[in-house]
Amino acid sequence: MENKKIRIGFIGLNPDSHWAATAHLPALQSLEEEFEIIGVANSSLESAEKTAKALNLKHAFKNYQELVESPDVDLVAITVKVPYHYEMVKAALEAGKHIYCEWPLGNGLKEAEELEALAREKGVVAAIGTQMRYAPEVTYLKQLIAEGYVGKVLSTSLIGTGGNWSSETISEYYYLFDKTNGAAMLEIPLAHTLVGLTEVLGNVDTLYATMFSNFSEVKITDTNEAKPKTAEDQIMIQGRLESGAALSVHYRGGVCKGTNLLWEINGTEGDIQVTADSGHVQMAQLSIAGAKSTDEGLKPLTPPAEVFEGWPEFPGARNVGHIYKLIAEDIKTGSKKAPSFTDGLALHQLLNKVETSAK
Repeated sequence: MENKKIRIGFIGLNPDSHWAATAHLPALQSLEEEFEIIGVANSSLESAEKTAKALNLKHAFKNYQELVESPDVDLVAITVKVPYHYEMVKAALEAGKHIYCEWPLGNGLKEAEELEALAREKGVVAAIGTQMRYAPEVTYLKQLIAEGYVGKVLSTSLIGTGGNWSSETISEYYYLFDKTNGAAMLEIPLAHTLVGLTEVLGNVDTLYATMFSNFSEVKITDTNEAKPKTAEDQIMIQGRLESGAALSVHYRGGVCKGTNLLWEINGTEGDIQVTADSGHVQMAQLSIAGAKSTDEGLKPLTPPAEVFEGWPEFPGARNVGHIYKLIAEDIKTGSKKAPSFTDGLALHQLLNKVETSAK
């Protein structure tokens, strides 16, 4: 495998829409010397054949079982909705394939526990798509904190919007508003953001949470229907990090005319402020500003230009690309640098603590 391209089979890939097309394809185009997309399995053979023709792929598999059992596939990329992750990941693991599964790993903690245990048993590279921690801006933030830009971190506060989970949506996204699908505001934008926050500042020690909804129904604008909404649209977490710093996080459904992401880090020697136009920080362009205690106000802090060279312009694709780069290294050298299912399980456990506290 050292001198061969890693052959990827995608479960859930359309050529011109959705996350796999907008993030995974550009990421892999930046890593053409490492990877080759060999085939695809979609919800129907017709859909797979359409994608294979558009992208000039060797295989259009009739279903995901055929894909994971193919000797031509080294790495299975799973980019379908969360309720299907468990069965597909389990099948790929049992077939002995390496895996890149989009976050969340499973629909709830129990599924994540089972998949993490199976991945350890099989000894394959099993990576989870928690890409915010690999954003160049997050790496730069981590460096600033480690070098003492703000001194001792005293507190951090973050407010973000979910984009969805307010009072309106379209049919395609309604499944996000059903809590049983495991893809609500807690599991998607807030979870991704907690990954980045803890990458920079360290793990959570104690927390207290409140979760509730302002809306019990959601209007489906393209069909003019009103349907039940069970996913919370207000999530608040307070607590303390293992470093001793205070923690405050508030995620709210919908979008805001003001700031859709504001993350502040306050220390004994200075302050850092991170902003973005979306609370989905795993795919948003982050802007960083900071001030030492002797400065009169905040000034821009920008990562070195070279960290962006050779990567896609879209931050989501750029961040996903860094995970693929680590996966390639893990497969070829036996290293353990990519975010693993064990990391994914730890995040599921943190979300479970939030839910348990809120109850």
